[in-house]
Formats: sequence, structure tokens, C-alpha cells
Amino acid sequence: MKHRFAIPTLFAVIVLTCLTSMYFIQSITGFIIISLCLLVLFQGYVRYIQRRAADERKHLLESVQRTATATLGHHRHDWMNDLQLIYGYLKLGKYDKLGSCVERIKEQMALESKISRLGIPALVFFLQSFREVNRSIDLKIEIRDELQLDHMLQVEDAEELTEAIVETIKKFQFIGRSSWDEVLELHMSLYQENGEVIAAFYPEIEADNAEKLQRYIDEWQRDRRVQVERMESSRFSCRLRVPLKASVQNNNEVNACL
Repeated sequence: MKHRFAIPTLFAVIVLTCLTSMYFIQSITGFIIISLCLLVLFQGYVRYIQRRAADERKHLLESVQRTATATLGHHRHDWMNDLQLIYGYLKLGKYDKLGSCVERIKEQMALESKISRLGIPALVFFLQSFREVNRSIDLKIEIRDELQLDHMLQVEDAEELTEAIVETIKKFQFIGRSSWDEVLELHMSLYQENGEVIAAFYPEIEADNAEKLQRYIDEWQRDRRVQVERMESSRFSCRLRVPLKASVQNNNEVNACL
């Protein structure tokens, strides 16, 4: 962090020194020399900013690539486990257990398909890579409808919903566990209801510090389009609500009348 601000600080000091010198120097030659020095400094600083921005983009891309690679590796590992399980049942002649195993695989494939069709790249990437970046929460995802959020929500609302989902899961990560080594099982359900997209969160175990959840809800900015509220079914569950596009709501009303 110190190195990050060292060069901008040094640049500001040198520029301030040059400007101060220009005030006291009376000769045209000295004025021109200092002006040229300032021009060189500005060019050098612009190159430094561009190089630093390129490095940050490179590091970000590498981080995303590592996460994507780990996620693909995890999926491959899961598929290998499923194939070995099916092969074991076939080898042992336990054909009665194949049905439930195949059904579980079909359900997981259907869920992955629904996640990929949500249409918000940041949200899709977050949900699909969650197991790789967060080991303290066992996130169980349910998508009740065929949701295409990129068509159902305004761009700003989609971004805000993604941010709210990430922040809510992080909040449960810290307030829902009784110890650091505990793995919290958290259920998240996405669905459409009454002209809104709902993201509901249900922790598996009730926690004693439910007031922290209420504090999180109270601190949420009320002027946001995405609203957070406590659910009546549980003192430690909450849901996010964001309205659909006006055009989508109108289409739903027309379809309901037909």
C-alpha cells in the first residue's frame, strides 16, 4: 500500500516544487526549462498510470482464470465421483440404487442449467464458483422458475441485486456461525412473485445473534431499489426484493388475463 502511493506523492511534490520555482524565476529561459520538465513529468506519470492499470487488469484476469479453472476442476471431480458411484453400483449389481443416483445427477444438471441462464454474468460466476472461493458456507441453491434476470430487470437493478446477494451471504457467513471452524448450511431460493424477483435466505441452524441480522437490515439503504426484509417464518431468515421491468410486469398481467 505504501509503494502504491509513493510515486503519486513524489510526483505531486516535484510538480509543486516546479510550480513554486516558476513563481520566483524571472528569466524566460528558466521558465521554459521548468515547463519542459513539467511536460516530461506529466508524460512519465501518464505512462506510469497506464502501466499500473494494465498490471491490475492482468492480475484481475489471472485471478478470474484461476477461479474458473478451479471451478471446472471441481465439476470434473464431481463428475468422476458420480461415474465411479454408478460404476460401483453396476459392478455390484445394485441396480435398485441407480435410479436415485441418476435422478440426483439430473437435478444437479438442471440446477446448473438454471444458474447459467440467469443472464447476469457476475451473479452466474459467483454462484458457480462459490464452493471454490468460500468453504465456510454450504450454499444450497434453488431456482423455482426459469429466470432470465437480464431480460426481467433493469441493468442497474440487476447489478444491485447481485451486490445484495453477495453481501447477504457474506453477512450470514459471519453472523450465522457459532465458531470459526463451523460450516453453515445456507439455503437460497430465487423466484418470481407479485411482480418482483425474490432472493430468500434460510439458514439451516438458528443462531442466537439474530439482532445482528436485524442491524444489517436496518443499515441497508432504504432508497435502494433492492429491499431487504426479515421473513415471518423464521427470525433468522431474510429475503431480497426487486421489482421487475415495467414491460415484463405488463406482459405478465396480459398473460394472466388470457
